[in-house]
Amino acid sequence: MAGGAAVGTSAGTQAIQELIHPGKWYKNSRLVKLNLWILLLLITSSTNGYDGSMMNGLQTLDQWKSAFNYPKGSMLGLLNAIQNIGSILATPIAPYITDHWGRRSSILIGAAIMIVGTIVQTTSQNVGSFIAARFCVGLGVSIAQNAAPLLVTELAYPSQRAPLTSTYNALWYSGAIVAAWTTYGSFRMNGTWSWRLPSVLQGLPSVIQLSLILFCPESPRWLVSQGREEEAVNTIAYYHARGNVQDPLVQYEFNEIKEALRLEAEAAASVSYLDLFRTPGNRKRMRIIIALAFFSQWSGNGLVSYYLNKVFDTIGITNVAIQNLINGILQIYNLIMAVGAGLLCDRVGRRKLFLISNAGMLIFFTMQTVCSARYAIAGSNAAANAVIAAIFLFYGSYDLAYTPLIVSYTVEILPFRLRAKGFTVFNFSISLSLIFNQYVNPVALDAIGWKYYIVYCVWLVFEFIYAYLFIVETKGHTLEETAALFDGEDAVRELHGRTVADLQHDAKGATKTPSLDEKGSTEHVEKN
Repeated sequence: MAGGAAVGTSAGTQAIQELIHPGKWYKNSRLVKLNLWILLLLITSSTNGYDGSMMNGLQTLDQWKSAFNYPKGSMLGLLNAIQNIGSILATPIAPYITDHWGRRSSILIGAAIMIVGTIVQTTSQNVGSFIAARFCVGLGVSIAQNAAPLLVTELAYPSQRAPLTSTYNALWYSGAIVAAWTTYGSFRMNGTWSWRLPSVLQGLPSVIQLSLILFCPESPRWLVSQGREEEAVNTIAYYHARGNVQDPLVQYEFNEIKEALRLEAEAAASVSYLDLFRTPGNRKRMRIIIALAFFSQWSGNGLVSYYLNKVFDTIGITNVAIQNLINGILQIYNLIMAVGAGLLCDRVGRRKLFLISNAGMLIFFTMQTVCSARYAIAGSNAAANAVIAAIFLFYGSYDLAYTPLIVSYTVEILPFRLRAKGFTVFNFSISLSLIFNQYVNPVALDAIGWKYYIVYCVWLVFEFIYAYLFIVETKGHTLEETAALFDGEDAVRELHGRTVADLQHDAKGATKTPSLDEKGSTEHVEKN
């Protein structure tokens, strides 16, 4: 039970809250500009969501099935899973690109590879080229998504960090919405453009990122780790204090980053994957991170995310237009629920959202199982309609935590020196769970139909118990403090003490904390 205890607000958090500029962020052109750059980074998640929903939609299209010899069973599983196989193969190199070349370079390389993959996918003439294209897309996605959420959390204004990082994974559904409605429209087209058009659109977000990413600011934490401290403090000052390097908030953030990196450097001169499991604190982190990665894909959601048409087939809904329509509506509903939950994470708390989410998933997936059984036994249309309702309720519960929080929670509990490699293990675990899902689910559904749902009902009981015992509350802590929590309260106090000492030494004569509003603050402010 100790692992799941909540932790109170620290002195460091109280200090930084006092330094947060009052006023509305949207009245400050620098913060507006920063959040537009963050929106560019969030596109990475949309690209990933587009792929999953696109493959769901393509499976309903007779034109696509005809072009690739009506794949089923293991071949259908391979067509879905190959993207994640590509992601797995990219995971060993992704953190090295992110840590050594920078967050922006990693996103640039990933976007370029994804563009190549979508070109090959769009022009595919046979199953082999389609598989190769999806493998290439997986490589690019893995490299880009290793860096994008890190850059979001390391650039964001302190009071906006948790909601923005939570929004990263929630925007998976923005891509899914575009894909779902694209396939809903394109299934009426004659010929291969019914499936080539969705493939073309898949590359558009990567083209936008490739064009703009080098204009985006680099992570201040990465810049400090590379000895480029002047660039780092200027980046923080430009976006967080309208250019005032002596602003108390800027000095606090800058000194906290330096002290966190200094403490980590004292602990280890170099970082390897073994460091993720070397200390009790790190093992505690990784048991949560790996579990959440598998839970995010093994909660029954994989059935609808990749094989919705087969789920509908089991309850007698075989009309392609109706299947695609329900899928499109479901993705819009998911986006609303996930973004809403992401914005509540600082108010409600991470642990509470995870527990409510797990309880809801268990209840509503059990409802889906029972109603599917009733349809199979009695052919009841009411039972079939109840299955559709249960799917929406299940996803509403899933979206409370597992869409918005798994990325933000993973990133914030990892210290900087382990962040890229730890996040790689998280993505690797997701890819492994997805490969299992995408191979096993279609075979199991063909073999035993609704009875396969019982396996997930039992697993969801285990998930709830695990979350209750081990999820740690991180509400009310700065990024550096949250990472230090897992190493004990002494680590948090030491980090805060060093930061305050540096702040008192370096920030003598600092100006009073100004308002976020453009008006009424002219000292040390650069002109836009």
